[in-house]
Amino acid sequence: MPAPLRNFLITKSPNPVDLLNATTRLFGGSIATSPLDGLRKGDHELRGVAARDFAVGYFASPLDVRVSSAGGRSSYFVNIGVSGAIAASCGGLNTLLDTTTAGVVNPGDTQELRPARLTPSRFLGLRIDAALVDQEFTALTGRPPVSTVRFGFALDLARPKGRAVLLLIRSLLEQLDSGDPLFQRPELQRSQLRCIVTALLLAQPHSHTGELRDGPQPGHPRSLRAALAFIEANLTEHIALGDIAKAADCAPRTISSAFRHRLGLSPMSYVRSLRLDRIRQDILNTTDNVGTIAYRWGISHLGRFAGDYHSRFNELPSDTAVRR
Repeated sequence: MPAPLRNFLITKSPNPVDLLNATTRLFGGSIATSPLDGLRKGDHELRGVAARDFAVGYFASPLDVRVSSAGGRSSYFVNIGVSGAIAASCGGLNTLLDTTTAGVVNPGDTQELRPARLTPSRFLGLRIDAALVDQEFTALTGRPPVSTVRFGFALDLARPKGRAVLLLIRSLLEQLDSGDPLFQRPELQRSQLRCIVTALLLAQPHSHTGELRDGPQPGHPRSLRAALAFIEANLTEHIALGDIAKAADCAPRTISSAFRHRLGLSPMSYVRSLRLDRIRQDILNTTDNVGTIAYRWGISHLGRFAGDYHSRFNELPSDTAVRR
């Protein structure tokens, strides 16, 4: 892949602080970037474009960095090597970013990037709003995801499905580099980005892959709709399986079977997942302490809650609170 975004230089400096500050500006405060092993001098360059639902940057730097989610903006990142290689880690998983392997980072995750020392390393970072992933998932299945879509980390660009994602990203970059005013229109950029997200959902394994196998599904039965409405209306209260079954006017075994068949998880797992999402939103968007927020959403055991939260978002609630 030739060096992209040639007309969109943001910074080119021997000072790594300039790169870190420019990265924050490009991605709109959705991430916090910090050096791993001190500020390494060298040639630091960033080119990039930011739009409504995405931002894309071309990085050329020898700096080892830690990249964490920040603020209330929930985003996915796709990192693709352009030249050289970068050792990447995320959530205990490791891969080597180069022209044949990309890294997909989920909302709330922290990644570490260490460029190879022997050859210059260049890579692309594409930020995608989480809301757009939810919208395209809904378009594919006929229903929104009941919990955050979480992709596998390493994306194989050498296989046909991975190549399709890469070709679509290259097409977006070529449109941006063309200088044609038509390709600067938000409508066309969003259309291209939607294609990228759809390809990613179909190409890369994720937590809801099973729901995509058979295409759009018919609407939920009345009992399941009643159960979902009850959970939504009472999420801050104590909810038991018997309460959900009563609201759905069916036996606990019947409603549990409906949840597993239609949503891929048990009723209580659905409740827990929805609560964790709401709690995370409140931690990021209010000044209330974590305990107050957790109790507000029906959590009675803070120790167990912290473990569930860490399993879901790969960080403790207190780590999330530090970034608000």
